[in-house]
Amino acid sequence: MELQEKVTVPTFTDLDKDAFLRDIYPQRRPAVLRGMDLGPCLEKWTAEYLTEKGGDKEVKIHVSTVPQMDFLHKNFAYKTLPFKEFVKRASEKTHCDYFLCKDESYYLRSLGEDVRKEPADLSKQFPALAADFHIPEFFAPDQFFSSVFRISSCGLQLWTHYDVMDNLLAQVTGTKRVILYSPQDALHLYLSGDKSEVLDIDSPDLTRFPEFVKAKRYECVLEPGDVLFIPALWFHNTLALHFGVGVNMFWRHLPADSYDKKDPYGNKDPVAAARALQALERALHTLDELPADYRDFYGRRMIQRIQKRTYSDSQSTTSTQQDSDRTSPSNHFTKPG
Repeated sequence: MELQEKVTVPTFTDLDKDAFLRDIYPQRRPAVLRGMDLGPCLEKWTAEYLTEKGGDKEVKIHVSTVPQMDFLHKNFAYKTLPFKEFVKRASEKTHCDYFLCKDESYYLRSLGEDVRKEPADLSKQFPALAADFHIPEFFAPDQFFSSVFRISSCGLQLWTHYDVMDNLLAQVTGTKRVILYSPQDALHLYLSGDKSEVLDIDSPDLTRFPEFVKAKRYECVLEPGDVLFIPALWFHNTLALHFGVGVNMFWRHLPADSYDKKDPYGNKDPVAAARALQALERALHTLDELPADYRDFYGRRMIQRIQKRTYSDSQSTTSTQQDSDRTSPSNHFTKPG
């Protein structure tokens, strides 16, 4: 089977805010940040401590009979459990108490108090635990959007998707493999909305998804204390190698009015992008009024105009990026498009 080109996400140690904003953030490429001060959570957040501090607060969770969760086909059920019971089950390999089967998998993505209006905020939903976690001050307070508690069973794999905001994924306990794909490889990922239809990224069905091999695969394994910078629009797929606890922090890097104000998850397309996609749908419906050969011809003309107006990856940029990916981490980044 033809294999994807693989690139290791570079790791940077003991970075402060100035170095992050100067050397990493402008490049718009993923980076693992190691040696950051995340607070006493690194020592404290055992399963026992979490159950004690989290208490009986009810949480909505994903439960699946298989560890590879698929959001497109919803192969999981939404259930509610007291937080301490959820942590107990998620940290076990087999369960005495269960919903679907003895070896079911669990996943928590924390929500706001009003799930339809409020983003998740660790300090509001879990104040006793939030005191243990130090949010890296890499963005201005007024840019903050959400801090999301993520807890998963060992072996749990989440679907490939993108977010419209920049974010930091802090791994507190356990280890996690993260695979990322550039926004410029979107056409190779068989998208349905913000998610890829390619569920098994390690052994993809290339008869259904032949273009997938053209997408360059960026890889890293997060150890406890590591923080992964995921720029907006970068696709990512996570696999928990152990029972794992992390905190995901999102912030607005575009002007505030660029985002949908009714989006508590931070994953709706920016307002202008949503308008453009709607206009495209109207244009395609208009083309349906033409015979097939005319639709083909004017569809190709539309694609050509979109490429000329929007594509930033010229041949020279692509060549430069490919060359830089083969060099040392200090030269790993290219300038943003």
